[in-house]
Amino acid sequence: MGKKIKQIGLALVVVVIVAGAIGAVKAAQIGAMIEAGEAFVPPAIGVTTAEVDTAEWESLTAAIGTAEAVQGVMVASEVPGTVTDLRFDSGDMVERGQVLATLDASTERAQLASARAQLELAEATLRRSSTLAASRAMAQAELEQAQAQEAQARAQIAGLRATIAKKTIRAPFAGRLGIRQANLGEILQPGSPIVSLQSTGPIFVDFNVPEQALPTLLVGMTVRATSDTYPGEPFEGTIETIDTAIDRATRNVRVRAIFPDERERMRPGMFLQVQVVQPDRREVLAVPNTAVLYAPYGDSVYVVEDDENGGLVAKQSFVRLGERRGDFVEVLEGLESGQTVVSTGAFKLSNGAAVTIENDVSPGDPSLEPEPENR
Repeated sequence: MGKKIKQIGLALVVVVIVAGAIGAVKAAQIGAMIEAGEAFVPPAIGVTTAEVDTAEWESLTAAIGTAEAVQGVMVASEVPGTVTDLRFDSGDMVERGQVLATLDASTERAQLASARAQLELAEATLRRSSTLAASRAMAQAELEQAQAQEAQARAQIAGLRATIAKKTIRAPFAGRLGIRQANLGEILQPGSPIVSLQSTGPIFVDFNVPEQALPTLLVGMTVRATSDTYPGEPFEGTIETIDTAIDRATRNVRVRAIFPDERERMRPGMFLQVQVVQPDRREVLAVPNTAVLYAPYGDSVYVVEDDENGGLVAKQSFVRLGERRGDFVEVLEGLESGQTVVSTGAFKLSNGAAVTIENDVSPGDPSLEPEPENR
């Protein structure tokens, strides 16, 4: 029994020694790992950079505009009638007074012949009455009645001629026609549309600006307009009129600009982005849009600074932004002129991360008026 107890005790001693040896080895391994972790320096992250610099920007007032024809109407019939002739095709250019359509006027012409006969009778009656009245053989009232009948006959003829003239429908001004909306043989009622007509050449653009911008607007100011229909092709015009009243509901004032449009690229009803160019320019601090990390809690950029070991590190700086223009954004607070910011690769960084500048692989220089390739 005593021998067995000795064997158990010896086994326990061996187990304790082995466990201690294993613990010592593991402790040495963990210590080595900790020391290696503390000594590890993550590799520098490659980024491109841009200098924060002062730039002069035009002062612009932005708005949304709609193109309006200087003259534009829907040509329609003033009187009822059946279409007997159409003398145009959709899209034609026409001159002022050019005949576009004619309506059947046979009834009015027959009535005109009858009215002429009535006029001849009234004129003869008036001549006889005048002779009799001169010799006092007719009362003055009968002479006046004859004069009234003659005048009535003339007025009836004038009315029939006016109706016949209205059945010949002419272009009220020179311009381009739209799509035809009437057909031969169709019976038109007063106001029935025939074709739209829009003047060519100059075109208006109407837009609204807040009432606070009213003191900065003057007739003759330059206005730029762009359209998604013609990307990268701005139009330029001038302010022609500023409305005399401010809309009570929106507190906006309506402005009308006029644009030359010899190529007929701006069509009535076209949606346009409008910028009124102010005469003064202002100094701004601007950085590329790609340098900004946008976040709900605040926008930020990474500023590149020297570290203690002679390398470069990126320090996060929160900024307050202003106007965006082209590939740039205005910085109101958070940066100073002369600082260097990360322009691309900021999403890979954390505060204090080591960086290397690789501007030779930059995707391209930012521009205030970028012209992306249309593919």
